[in-house]
Amino acid sequence: MEPAPPIDLRTPLSKVPGLNKRDIDALALLGIPNVGRLIAHLPLRHESLESESVIASLEPDRLCATRGEISATRVARARGRSPARFEAALEDDSGRLDLVWFNQTYLANRLHPGARVRVQGKTKRRGLGLQMVNPLYEVIPENGGEPALREARVRPIYPLAEGVHQRHIEKALDLVLPAALRLIEDHLPDRYRAERQLPPLAEAYRMIHRPTSDAEVAAAHRRLAYDELLLLQLGVQIRRARLREGLLAPALRADAKVDEHIRRRIPFTLTDAQDRVVKEVATDLSRPTPTNRLIQGDVGSGKTVVAAYAMLMAVASGHQAAMMVPTEILAEQHFDSLSRMLAGSKVTLALLTGATPAAERAATLASLAAGRVDLLVGTHALLTETVRFKSLAVAIIDEQHRFGVHQRARLRAKAEDATSTPHVLVMTATPIPRTLAITIFGDLDVSTIDALPPGRKPVKTSLFGRAQRSLVYEQVKRRLDRGEQAFIVVPAIGEATAGANADEPESGATTAHTLTQELSRPESPLAGFTLATLHGRLPHAERERIMDAYRAGSIHALVATTVIEVGVDIPNATIIAIEDADRFGLAQLHQLRGRVGRGKKPGACMLIADPATQDAAERLNALTSTTDGFKLAETDFLLRGPGDLFGARQSGTMPLKVADLARDLDLLSLARHDAAAWIKRSPTLSSPSEALLVRRLKLAFGEQIDLADVG
Repeated sequence: MEPAPPIDLRTPLSKVPGLNKRDIDALALLGIPNVGRLIAHLPLRHESLESESVIASLEPDRLCATRGEISATRVARARGRSPARFEAALEDDSGRLDLVWFNQTYLANRLHPGARVRVQGKTKRRGLGLQMVNPLYEVIPENGGEPALREARVRPIYPLAEGVHQRHIEKALDLVLPAALRLIEDHLPDRYRAERQLPPLAEAYRMIHRPTSDAEVAAAHRRLAYDELLLLQLGVQIRRARLREGLLAPALRADAKVDEHIRRRIPFTLTDAQDRVVKEVATDLSRPTPTNRLIQGDVGSGKTVVAAYAMLMAVASGHQAAMMVPTEILAEQHFDSLSRMLAGSKVTLALLTGATPAAERAATLASLAAGRVDLLVGTHALLTETVRFKSLAVAIIDEQHRFGVHQRARLRAKAEDATSTPHVLVMTATPIPRTLAITIFGDLDVSTIDALPPGRKPVKTSLFGRAQRSLVYEQVKRRLDRGEQAFIVVPAIGEATAGANADEPESGATTAHTLTQELSRPESPLAGFTLATLHGRLPHAERERIMDAYRAGSIHALVATTVIEVGVDIPNATIIAIEDADRFGLAQLHQLRGRVGRGKKPGACMLIADPATQDAAERLNALTSTTDGFKLAETDFLLRGPGDLFGARQSGTMPLKVADLARDLDLLSLARHDAAAWIKRSPTLSSPSEALLVRRLKLAFGEQIDLADVG
């Protein structure tokens, strides 16, 4: 008989002795073709399994495990307040145990008299016997022989797909794990690991797949999570070092004369917080090293004036500046406010969006390339190949959460001079939780505008059920009667169009057109007032006409989708009603709330919703309890978790598989510190001893962090 071929990490599962086609096909459904991918398929969680005892030895009020044969079953239907339940009697040679599962009557199709079953759960006294409620169960296969009584152990629970069972993964790991662990090389030096009390990598994989205790699970998680965070932070630090050390940017004038000229154009006195951030930005821009700074501030804190200051520094130094924003309405708003600020000056501005007519676009592009346009404001249209600058010195990205690092890089590449790169500022009114600031934005310096302008009053937020909608619109009417204006926000437009669209109505969602018609009826509290509907699919000229009329006060209430989420500044708008508020995210709701209370009159935000889930209720309760965007950002992070926050828009990184950013903040801080120190002593990771680390870094995050030329 020929010896079995040796197993390595690249060995296909089809070559592993002992695995049959059913096992191999099941694992293929999970994307596991070989031994290495099997070892990397980590458990979702672990559960403690008690050692088995015979039924007669079980004690009440204890977590126990036993096995036996089901002798009888029945389904009890729901009656009154009593839920439906499935009951079974389990017997062995020593006695009987009653089992009951509430609201799981489907078990009648899985557990039947004659089946051999192992169960685990908490026992309680019921009459003269014992009962287990909602126990974990495992059917013992009829043709596999009677397995030995189980000893107490910690069992990994793996992510599965339809048709795949835990036993498929456990069987495959039993066959390959001992040989595979001997092949796993460690990319961290022994002394480095010892200083951080981390187990060897192979031992971490053994403990995560075959732990003997909860302590081993914790140690394995700590090592694997640290590796994940360290690799991410190494990539971020490499990108940061490359930007600062390998590229040059125009050193802009930051003297007293330039400062005086710019401040003269700003129509108000800067707050202390704005002034502090302006000075941080001016210091950055005066250096020949490219600036890469995040400016975060709550809704209405005055980030735009910081952006204007930076752009005018570029113009004062003989260069150009650009501002990219996510929506046409926001681009138009910024263009209008900058035009008013610079009226009568020699500074030339242009607006470029997807709606810009072809002839106007061609003229703008020609002027831009020739240097006749000083400031360009636009949407994603700025990223197209035909947009070229003569001397781009400052690039500003507003509402950065709508863009990712690749868009930042494409805008930075717009400089005509290949030896120079523009300074980049990214801005957000969605404050970044500290954990995400370290991970996604670890290549950025961070400035925070942590105070609102004087006189700005917090917006009072209230939650109403749908049965109370009439109360909301009575309050809106009172505001309109006083000459104030209102926003009314809905989650969808309501027009049938071909193809998928974010504004398409979900089942039961309130739509803009339907609501506008409803509120215009004679019996509506808003009857007699002028209403208009605004959404992203309206033609550019129509949107401009509506917004101009709303600013002028001839439209009293604007029924809109989230197209008004950012940048719309109407001081006379004092109340916002948000229909189906539970369909919006917390950060989005906070942004929408920021559309009112921007003048001298107090603002009100009225949320209309009957939240159907606990998460939705917690989001809305959080919004009504605070107007602090920084607190809400942390709450949003805890509620949603990093999976949602590492979305496609944040295309600079990928979801973490082991590390939990809400739980592993200390580990993240350690990894960031270690990565910075590592790159400081080895900027390119070119040492032969670092080759394995580099391979794993590229495999994990190389594409997202652009590490093609590392190592």
